[in-house]
Amino acid sequence: MTHLIDVGAVLRGTVASLYSNLVTRPTGAAVRNAIERQVVEIGTPVVTTIDFSQVNLLDFSCADEIVAKLLLRYADHDGLNGYVLFRGIHAGHLDPIETVLERRELALVAWHNDRAELYGSVTASERRLWEVVRDRGPLLVADAAIAVGDAVDDTDRALVRLNCRRLIMRHDEGYIVPGFAVPLS
Repeated sequence: MTHLIDVGAVLRGTVASLYSNLVTRPTGAAVRNAIERQVVEIGTPVVTTIDFSQVNLLDFSCADEIVAKLLLRYADHDGLNGYVLFRGIHAGHLDPIETVLERRELALVAWHNDRAELYGSVTASERRLWEVVRDRGPLLVADAAIAVGDAVDDTDRALVRLNCRRLIMRHDEGYIVPGFAVPLS
């Protein structure tokens, strides 16, 4: 199941503002809480896409409150279930988002024009493996190991770590990037 949350609409409904600017920590916390309530109401593990398309300005405190804290909640097994993706992130959003991701050692998947991108704190080998899964998925562990030139056991452990960080997800016997359209059989 997939779920789309428009941050601009949440902002206007939460703060009753005519503006699409996410500034100040209290505003970010209010928006994040409203998003978390929506996700909890769904009740089942889902892929939730947080859409920033209608947000003009995003400051560092709101990036921390919304992006980083949502990622932390999804990574916490007692937190939110499923996967969180982002879309509608533009160049003006990247500096605050990447800063909080690096500071908290987090990473996220964002979709741009039907292509996933990885942002944040990952090693070069994790990025390379993630890109192989993105470009060739669904991908079995053995096939991923061949593609990156690593041992199957090492690749398996790396894929499990990426999955635990919610950057890839299990699909049948292999892995895909969340949001990847899997053809119906």
